[in-house]
Amino acid sequence: MTKITFYKKNNLIVGFEVSGHTGKDDFGKDLLCCQISTVAQLAVVGLFEVEKIDGFKQISDGYLKISLSENQAKPEKVQFLLKTCLDSFKSIVINENKFAKLEVKNV
Repeated sequence: MTKITFYKKNNLIVGFEVSGHTGKDDFGKDLLCCQISTVAQLAVVGLFEVEKIDGFKQISDGYLKISLSENQAKPEKVQFLLKTCLDSFKSIVINENKFAKLEVKNV
């Protein structure tokens, strides 16, 4: 199962974490896992390469974490990107309760 957790602080999305493999299909054939990975990597590219945010990121097999300070998360473009990722994850996992879980936590 893949667990996706978004973190909010003072009504700002300040990061998210994706962990685990969905297990919906064999490795290399799991389209659900591919969709989740694509959205997560989009955030990495958008934040760290396009917007040049100097936040924390950790990436390994089956794991990705992005963490930003409130100041790093404040720009409208950053919130737009993170909200778009959150909404994309919601639409991807909406009927996949057996394979993926999404939650939003206030920190």
